[in-house]
Amino acid sequence: MQKIFTILVLAASVTLVSCGAGSTEANSGAAAEQKAKLAELKKQKDGIDAEIAKLEAEIAKLDPASAKPDNAKLVALSAVAPETFTHYIDLQGKIESENISFVTPRGGGGQVKAVYIKRGDVVKKGQLILKLDDALQRQSVIAAEQGLETLKTQLSFAKTLYQKQKNLWEQNIGTEVQLITAKNNVETLENQLKSAEEQVKLSREQLAFTSVYSDVSGVAEDVNIRVGEIFAGPGQIKIVNTSNLKVTTEVPENYIDRVNNGTRLKITLPDINKTVEAKVSVSGKIINPISRSFFIEARMPNDKDFRPNQIAMVQIQDYTINNAITVPVNTLQNDEKGKYVMVAVKENGKMIAKKKIVVVGEFYGDKLEVKSGLQAGDMVITEGYQSLYDGQVITTSVK
Repeated sequence: MQKIFTILVLAASVTLVSCGAGSTEANSGAAAEQKAKLAELKKQKDGIDAEIAKLEAEIAKLDPASAKPDNAKLVALSAVAPETFTHYIDLQGKIESENISFVTPRGGGGQVKAVYIKRGDVVKKGQLILKLDDALQRQSVIAAEQGLETLKTQLSFAKTLYQKQKNLWEQNIGTEVQLITAKNNVETLENQLKSAEEQVKLSREQLAFTSVYSDVSGVAEDVNIRVGEIFAGPGQIKIVNTSNLKVTTEVPENYIDRVNNGTRLKITLPDINKTVEAKVSVSGKIINPISRSFFIEARMPNDKDFRPNQIAMVQIQDYTINNAITVPVNTLQNDEKGKYVMVAVKENGKMIAKKKIVVVGEFYGDKLEVKSGLQAGDMVITEGYQSLYDGQVITTSVK
């Protein structure tokens, strides 16, 4: 009997387990089915929402007055006001000196015996800066002077003899040949004396050439010579006059009709944060075949902070107009009808966006010249203009 009871209990347990497993499988299937239905409904809702938004936008375009104030787009406005508009050609140039002297020997050069300046020294015009070896030149001067003195003595003696011979000839003493010979001796010595004087002068000049002087006043920029070296020519000593400076730059040839002598410039030296105004003083007449540009120069005012070879930002004023209408350049948009900007106008108590077709001129920096299409007082939409449509309700305040 006990065995039969045990068997019945086991059978009941197996039956309960089987029923439990079947119930779990049924629940899982129902949940999956419900999830699928939910996903489908959400998909349908998204499609309906998108269709509603599309229809609302189309209705707002067709009937702006029906747009809800709560849907007004936030924008920023700026009133148009006449102002002076100037366009510049932006280029890079450099400062140069009008007077740069490369010191060269007046003679044939020579060995350096003394250097009287160093780099950075202030030099005055006519100042002695080098002394070259002058031993041979001094000997030449001494020899020439001695030869000159000898000829002077000989000429004096020859003149005395000639005068005596002439006196004798007047007394009918002596021969004509003696008189002519004495006269020729005097003339020959006079010619030799002139040559000797020229030789002395030349020898003294050669001696003077051993003293090297500065031809200009300025600052010794380069002194690349030392005692004992041979001073031969340019590149060893350079003197720069910093009182007469100019700015130079290369201008692309496509601006050739805009830049001439007298054109106004704005010159900025970024390293020292200084800006000056000037005018073109020299405009090149030849186009560089490699860079396709021409050079211009402008004189700089005197300033202790200006130095040759400084980088300069050169702004060439090639266009200016008074009472111009301008807008921020980024507000300009294009469509199939042309260029336009969005402005704000009041209609039926609401502020709406209106498209204004414009004709533009030059632009510089963030300013764009508007030749027609806008007038003073127009309220240009400067922020939030992207994706605006004609007639859209707008606002300038956050609700």
